[in-house]
Amino acid sequence: MKGLHSIFRLASHNTSIRTEFLAGLTTFFTISYIIIVNSSIISETGIPFEAALLGTIFTSCLSCLLMGLWANAPIIIVPGMGVNAFFTFTMVHEMGLSWQEALTAVTLSGMLFTIITFTPLATWLSSAVPTALKKGMTVGIGLLITFIGLQKGGLIISNEQTFVSFGNLHQPKVWITLFSLALLIILFVRKVQGAFLITLVLATVVALIADPSIAQGEPAPLSLEQYVPLLGNFALAGLGKLTFWVATFTLTMILVFENMGLLQGLLTDKQKFPAAFQASALSNIMAGLLGTSATICALESATGTQSGGRTGLTTITAGGLFLLSLILIPYLKWIPESAVAAIMIVVGGLMMQEVQAIPFGDFTEGLPAFITFAFIPFTYSIPTGIAFGFITYAILKIAAKRTREVPISFFIIALLFMIQLGLHG
Repeated sequence: MKGLHSIFRLASHNTSIRTEFLAGLTTFFTISYIIIVNSSIISETGIPFEAALLGTIFTSCLSCLLMGLWANAPIIIVPGMGVNAFFTFTMVHEMGLSWQEALTAVTLSGMLFTIITFTPLATWLSSAVPTALKKGMTVGIGLLITFIGLQKGGLIISNEQTFVSFGNLHQPKVWITLFSLALLIILFVRKVQGAFLITLVLATVVALIADPSIAQGEPAPLSLEQYVPLLGNFALAGLGKLTFWVATFTLTMILVFENMGLLQGLLTDKQKFPAAFQASALSNIMAGLLGTSATICALESATGTQSGGRTGLTTITAGGLFLLSLILIPYLKWIPESAVAAIMIVVGGLMMQEVQAIPFGDFTEGLPAFITFAFIPFTYSIPTGIAFGFITYAILKIAAKRTREVPISFFIIALLFMIQLGLHG
């Protein structure tokens, strides 16, 4: 135990092994849905589902270990929602790449991302982002977390006329969400340690009582025989395709700025940003090698930090649980979306505090920040919101003849975002 204290510097972070373990446990149960969901999405490229499942688990486990040991940060890295859709529906279905070529693009994007993080380019990029936009990213991510939580909990549903509307209060799922939300708010305001984990457990019990059929899940079939051919299965012939390089460039832009935005919003200790940024880049090389879509720093990491997680021990705990999930997969399905939804709603609300630091009195600062945090949830895309925020900021500074306030590197990035949007659109 003393070794863990010294390795992760628990005392200097004012935390304990118990707190870190509970934070890791909470984060894992909140993010565990990614195992099934990511596998389902990327299997639509032709990758066998069983192989995709193992690729997701091994990538998440090793990425979390990397983040925990390299950066000592409580940030979970998993194959990302959004980028997995980009991998499947854009790179493979729309652009015509094979899944082998898409995996090659993921690995190459990871390498380019890594070069950026281990050179002055990382500092160059980070210093180029104005404070107002950084705060806007955090608020936007918080709103997106809340929006996803409302969806998961059935509190908002799709509507043909208005896009979204209020859910049906007669649905058990909605009542469990409201029960979980009320319980979590009470526990949180009373500063009960492990409030998120307690909510997950009690909500799961309530869900099982309401619908015992939840516990009838069958273990997912796992086959190492199908997975081994997936390892390092690249298609170098794709290097001669223009679409391959467009996909690689676009994916790299998405990964760099989505991870930057997430880390700016999720890290409580900003001094850990460089190492955490490097870990997130290296994990993408592993993702391609291990046979899954690109990785990102998970939004759900906020549940761990809000549970008291301060060090990499939180992340390593979650990473170990990913490996353990090989035998727990059928039981993870018992956790109701309602419980996860309540946690995401509260975490999103906590992240909204950053809006106070945005200088809305200055139109050239306040409006781009607003565009950023409005576009992130309304487009359901972090990189899209960041892109429009950058472009708006650049236009306003030029229009106001205040370009000297902004480094030239910022305008270069804004131009790249315009190109990226054009290529993707």
